Amino acid sequence: MAHYHRIGSIPNKRHTVFRKENGDLYAEQLISSEGFSSEYTLSYHLYPPTLVTEIEESVDVSPDFVDLDLMVKRNFSGFDQIPTGDFLSSRKVVLGNNDLYIALAAPVIKKSSFFYKNSQAHEMIFIHKGQGLLKTMLGHIKFFPGDHLIIPKGITYQMEFEGEDNRLFIVESFTPFQFPKKYLSNSGQLLENAPIYERDIRLPEQLESIDELGDHKVLIKRDDKLYTYHYESHPFDVIGWDGCYYPYALSIHNFEPITGRIHQPPPVHQTWEAHNFVTCAFVPRMYDYHPEAIPAPYNHANLDSDEVLYYVDGDFMSRNNIEKGQITLHPMGVSHGPHPGAAERSIGKKETHELAVMVDTFKPLKITQQALDIEVKDYYKSWKH
Repeated sequence: MAHYHRIGSIPNKRHTVFRKENGDLYAEQLISSEGFSSEYTLSYHLYPPTLVTEIEESVDVSPDFVDLDLMVKRNFSGFDQIPTGDFLSSRKVVLGNNDLYIALAAPVIKKSSFFYKNSQAHEMIFIHKGQGLLKTMLGHIKFFPGDHLIIPKGITYQMEFEGEDNRLFIVESFTPFQFPKKYLSNSGQLLENAPIYERDIRLPEQLESIDELGDHKVLIKRDDKLYTYHYESHPFDVIGWDGCYYPYALSIHNFEPITGRIHQPPPVHQTWEAHNFVTCAFVPRMYDYHPEAIPAPYNHANLDSDEVLYYVDGDFMSRNNIEKGQITLHPMGVSHGPHPGAAERSIGKKETHELAVMVDTFKPLKITQQALDIEVKDYYKSWKH
């Protein structure tokens, strides 16, 4: 998201002398993407961010993908995942390919003693249940149910929860999350017809600037391995930064739906795009208002994308027997549509109060053993009368 932001103390000119009161230089750090050719941020630290005292042996955290038939509609009960651990250890990948991983998490530990940096992927963490504080090196963001937290690759962070009942839906993307080009002006401003506005985006605040030397453990993910780095300086020792590369939050409740006289196709619900996939938000909205409209979606075959729907809340009008936290996977090339009776039920209805997050991938998704452990069997038969 290439919108300029700044917090704290920074020099008037980049790459110039910037001293502490005792005369020592602040340590400037450039956090950049695409080899210095895309978005970046300049941060200023109390100590150089290179003070590594120890690196532990790495741990393999590769997803446990299984070899099975992919051309089958599937359904997974996300809330069947047993709550455990912290914001990182509770994370279980259920679907993925070479472009992204889709994971579930149900952490019960409110606060961790370590910090985390994903140097492999950009993250979208959807907060289904729970609230708390996303603490990052560039400032903190309060989060609530319905928030999407976008955390760019390489940003060090922690998640603190207020309670133990937390549910997260996570997309790890190997390319950046970008607002769809169709929503943007040539200079990058969100257009008037976009369902998202800059005012809806919550930026980091509460820069801590912690001056603390000691043993600070940072878990760093790269190439499906988790490396434990020990730093002498605290990761949150930033006294100021500016630029266009930073975490932010966007609530699904602030997504303004696009509606029409007849059924609108899924791209009107789009939130972000990345390489070979898009995300969408289905939110409460007025139904189609043509006098003979059928609001339920028509049968369709996505010939070039796998469709993943994560059900958050409400009565999803096109499905029967869907519960909160369920994930459906409809593979490319296989027709799907409203469940029996759903199309007829939708006629004459004025509005829907559903909430869901969708991920459409343009390459087939693989399934993990963790997904099979929570699968709803024979979902593909649920269209039979």
